[in-house]
Amino acid sequence: MPIISRFFGIIVRMYYDEHNPPHIHVEYQNNKAVIDFNGNILKGDLKSRTATRLIREWIDIHFKDLDEDWNLAQSGKEVHEIKPLD
Repeated sequence: MPIISRFFGIIVRMYYDEHNPPHIHVEYQNNKAVIDFNGNILKGDLKSRTATRLIREWIDIHFKDLDEDWNLAQSGKEVHEIKPLD
């Protein structure tokens, strides 16, 4: 599963040929969560309010990029890296 971004110890991945709704897989300090593009946690828990807030902020900023990567992944094409939070 390709890593599409890394920042502040947070790793963001996107699978190819995944099921809807569009989502990302996030890991922070060995805790994992699946989060949709609205910032809702679908599965798991990052166990950090700060990491959860940061990933939601990142999703808001990069919603269009995430949607483009999702469409690429659904087509079996290579996804692009997305700029991390600074």
